[in-house]
Amino acid sequence: MKIRATLYLSEQSRTFELKGRLGWAMVQLVEAGAKGVTPITRPAPRWSGYVFDLRELGIPIETIMEPHEGNYPGLHARYMLSCDAEVQPLGSEVLT
Repeated sequence: MKIRATLYLSEQSRTFELKGRLGWAMVQLVEAGAKGVTPITRPAPRWSGYVFDLRELGIPIETIMEPHEGNYPGLHARYMLSCDAEVQPLGSEVLT
């Protein structure tokens, strides 16, 4: 997957081209909006790694730690974009 992501930060915008899992993760964050994503709602092997890499590119992502119950109670992360953004596929990609 290869995408173009545009972030709307205050009075300016920034555009990135992302591919592979970083592109996929960005699409998931944009589609989730203010609800954000968790590794449970959008399964992927390394959400924390994708978020780290996207932040290194300057993409503002907020992490909220939430408690969960079940056989293994504890905390999980919810990731949300801290700005408005849109994504466009590059080439013949279809965003899902």
